[in-house]
Amino acid sequence: MGRTVSGGRARPAARRNVENRLRRFGFTRIAGVDEVGRGCLAGPVVAAAVVLGPADGVAGLRDSKLLSVGARARLYDEIVTACVAWSIGSREPGDIDRLNVHQASLAAMRDAVSGLNPLPDFVLVDAFQIPDVSIPQRGVVGGDRRCAGIAAASIIAKVTRDRQMIRLHEADPRYGFDRHKGYATADHLAAMAKHGYSEAHRRTFRPKSLFDTIS
Repeated sequence: MGRTVSGGRARPAARRNVENRLRRFGFTRIAGVDEVGRGCLAGPVVAAAVVLGPADGVAGLRDSKLLSVGARARLYDEIVTACVAWSIGSREPGDIDRLNVHQASLAAMRDAVSGLNPLPDFVLVDAFQIPDVSIPQRGVVGGDRRCAGIAAASIIAKVTRDRQMIRLHEADPRYGFDRHKGYATADHLAAMAKHGYSEAHRRTFRPKSLFDTIS
């Protein structure tokens, strides 16, 4: 996991070289796409798609994992205000169990892209391509560090999902979703061993240490 930027020397912001190159080829609505929640034990997988303008005024975009909670919230507000379009797609734990987490993530990303208005004319995706999307696209390894649009999408997806996990905590505080956001932390595993699965948990993804303790 990357270092969180909370003060001191910050990591370099995501550049726009890839987007600028595409604009020189005539593409004008370039969407960045990213997802969050793939490796969690609970909660949805959430994807975001963001179309940034060539000069949107949002500075400091970078991989959401490298940002503090406060910085993510500030950038979230700036992105949704300044961008050309943004959209969210998600899949709930039941969908993840039925499809598997990879296919659920792809479905969430397809929904995020199709929800954009206006639709993009090119799509940049973190790491891989999205099947069954007719719009030209490219997977960019390390895209949330290399492409401003993907970095923006990572921030929108992360803030959206974190807020959903806080609401899940308010509905059922036994698991501490507000703290770990569904990831396999020690206190989350201890709560699962004590209380079992909730409706928010994915039953097809079990840590080996819990195989014999949770039914």
